[in-house]
Amino acid sequence: MATLKITQVRSRIGATAQQRKNLDALGLKKIGRSVEHTDSVIIKGMLERVKHLVKVEEVAAAKAAAPKAEEAAVKPAAKKAAAPKAAKPAAAAKKVSKTTKKEEE
Repeated sequence: MATLKITQVRSRIGATAQQRKNLDALGLKKIGRSVEHTDSVIIKGMLERVKHLVKVEEVAAAKAAAPKAEEAAVKPAAKKAAAPKAAKPAAAAKKVSKTTKKEEE
């Protein structure tokens, strides 16, 4: 199934109670926020009632996104291993500079 990216582009002020409930059910609370839902009859029915408040885009299939998720899982692990080594000397340098400032005063 296709995935829909739904972005709220107009305010809910002045909307009916049913339209506000539909925005809440879609997961939209503020202008500019986006959510993704699978394309279904229920979602399309909600969108029909609030089409003047939202922008709808079709997103690529989930199969294409799966390899990117695997790459993302590998990259943070590498960053975590490298980050502590670089962070320790910088933190020590900051502590030294603070103590010298106190001694100067």
